[in-house]
Parts: sequence; C-alpha cells; structure tokens
Amino acid sequence: MSKKINFLILLSLVLICLFAGTPYDALAPGETINTGDTAWMLVSSAFVLLMTPGLAFFYGGMVTKKSIISTMLQSFVALGVISVLWVVVGFSLAFGESLGGFVGNPATFFAFKGVSLRPNPEFSENIPFLLFALFQLKFAIITPALITGSFAERIRFRSYILFMVLFSIFIYAPLAHMTWHPEGLLRQMGVLDFAGGTVVHMSAGIAALAGAIYLGKRKERIEKPANIPFVILGTGLLWFGWFGFNSGSALGANTDAVIAFANTNLASATSMLTWIFLERFQNRKMSALGACIGAIVGLVAITPAAGFVSLGASIFIGFVASIVSNFAIRLNKKSEIDDTLDVFPSHGVGGIVGMILTAVLAEDVGLIYGETTTFINHVIALVLVAVFTFVGSYALYKITDVLLSMRVREDQEFRGLDASQHGEFLEE
Repeated sequence: MSKKINFLILLSLVLICLFAGTPYDALAPGETINTGDTAWMLVSSAFVLLMTPGLAFFYGGMVTKKSIISTMLQSFVALGVISVLWVVVGFSLAFGESLGGFVGNPATFFAFKGVSLRPNPEFSENIPFLLFALFQLKFAIITPALITGSFAERIRFRSYILFMVLFSIFIYAPLAHMTWHPEGLLRQMGVLDFAGGTVVHMSAGIAALAGAIYLGKRKERIEKPANIPFVILGTGLLWFGWFGFNSGSALGANTDAVIAFANTNLASATSMLTWIFLERFQNRKMSALGACIGAIVGLVAITPAAGFVSLGASIFIGFVASIVSNFAIRLNKKSEIDDTLDVFPSHGVGGIVGMILTAVLAEDVGLIYGETTTFINHVIALVLVAVFTFVGSYALYKITDVLLSMRVREDQEFRGLDASQHGEFLEE
C-alpha cells in the first residue's frame, strides 16, 4: 500500500507542475533586466547547487565504509525532492504574500504562478523573478541535506524523504519568510542575515540536534572516517560554492558581492588555520579532517555577516567561531547525544556565533559602533529561532516516525545502510 501511496504522491506533484504558471512572459515595452547582474546570478545559482554534491562528499567521507553511499545519497536526493516541492508550494510559502510576517500565502506563487521573466521590484529590480526564485531554491535544497549528518548510519531512507518535505514546508519556508521577505517578522525587527546564517545553518544545526536526541545513539559509535580524501574534496567544493552562496546574496554583480566574496574567503582561511594550530596547542597532530572542519566552520560563521562587515571583522569572526566550535565538538564527543558528524557543534554553533558577531561588528549598526538595537534584536531572534526550530523539528520527527518508522532495525544498522537501504555497497 505504501508503494502505491508514494507513486500517487509523485504523480500528483508531476501533474501540478504540468499546470504550473508559464514563467516565460516577454518583458513589457521599456522593461529591462541588467544582463551583468543576471549573468552573475546564473553563475551563483550554479555555484550554490554544486555545494550539495560537495556536502555529499564531505559527509560521505566521514562515516564508516558500510554507509558511505547512503550518507551521500541523503544529500544528493534533496536536489530532486526540494526542486519539485519548491515549484509547487515551497517558494510561495517563503516569498508569497505575507501572512502576519510568519509565512507566505501558499496560493501567491502556487506552482510558480506569476514567477515570470519580468523582475519583481519587491525582491530584485535587476534580474528576472524566475532567476531569483531559482537562486533561493538552492538554499532550500542544501538546508535539509545539512541535517543528515546528525543521524547518519541509522535512519530509513524513505522516512528521511518524508521528514525533508515536512521540514522544508513547516520550518525552512517560515524562517526564510520571516528573515528575507520585506514584511517578514525578523526582517521588520532589523535582524541582519546576509546569506542564511539563521535561515540555513542555525535551523539545520538545531534540527540536527533534535534529530540526534530523538533517534538516539548508534549501536556502534565508531569515530573513524572511511575516506579522508572525500572530505577534502567535499570541503573544496563547498568552499568554491560558498562564493555563490554569499556573494550571490548581493543579488547582483556589485560592490556588496565583492565585499562578501573577500570576507567569505578570509574568514574560512582564518578558521582553518586557527583549528589546526589549536590542535597542536591541545597536543594533537594537525589533521586533514581538522583543517576541513575548521574551513567549513569559518564559512558558516561569516555567512550572516558577509556583506555587513570589514575584512578585519571577518578574520575575527573566523577566529572566534573556530575556537568555539572546536570546544563544542569536543564537548559533544563526551556527551550522550550522538550527533554523528557534529552538525550542531559545526553549523548550529557556527551559525549562532556568526549571528551574534554580526550584531556586534556590522558597520554603522553594530555594538562596537555604540548601537545596541541590532544586538538586542539578534539575541531575541536567536532565542525565537532556536525554540521554533527545535520544538518544531522534534515534533516533525515524531510525526514522521508515526507515519513511517524512522530508525532502521538493529540488524540493518549492523549490515550498514548501503546494503540495507539501497542494495548497494563498496567493494572491499
């Protein structure tokens, strides 16, 4: 019966997309787009898309050999699931007509109705509205993929797909609306999130924490990465794609994009160096894994601040985030919470550090400039987002578990998810 239901759901989504609003209306007389900005946003969108396969390699190299394929596919499948969901209703929930500042009206852009080649001045006057929607899609894709590292090696694949859909609808879309829609609650409060520190990384990190708690510990808690070169490759792809992630959030080929580009690279570089030298300070060897994690933490932390701070501030953000996340990971390893790939200490904590330091260092409105309003609003927003995401995600795990049991059987976990979930495995 479940197979028939799955097929009917997929068929329904396909039929909805067939009747989607045609987005190919010609520009009105005298209406133009900025070709340079449009070219940059096309490239940025492709950059951000590449981050999800990069994440697949990053996570895949960190798990045990018997679950590499499953872990990588959990990231990769988001490309398909969220792309269709975004067209049907996700974009409308995130950027549709505001319903009290919390979420968009699902009917506004249902099935991409009204998402045309014409610019939408409410979001960007210089690029086609369709391109804006596609750029935002890439953020929606990678967010649930980030969560998977926390429950790697113990979740049923089909249950994960259901959770991903529910999370995108009930957690991600409202957060994106509140933060980035002109009438969103957090945006109206003056909360600064240039490229998704709150919307993407905090939400993913906190949902990951809820998932690790809900699903419980692995039967065998093995901390031995199967393929370090995969981790290095994934880090390189993520670092590369992050330029589109942050610089693209300027929504044009402009000075804000250049500032974000420079800050992104410098914060990540600083965080990576801080991490490996911290390892030596702790009487450990400078590891490739540590260098990769440090680089990612720096990228996470600079994301909300990328277009708002100076180069010196980006160095400070990378330095602080690296130390705090390093401590959080060491603490996590000693705890009873089995966050397999340290998603909360890396993305959750990194996002929190970035959000707070954005309020401290943002030019003209930061705490160091004598302004307290932004800082206070960021602290309030941090609490609201944390509570909303944790409670909401935990409830979604529970609902998913009732509909489709989430945890694999003990014998399936022992065999590995590659064989038990996909009938595939790496040759010895």
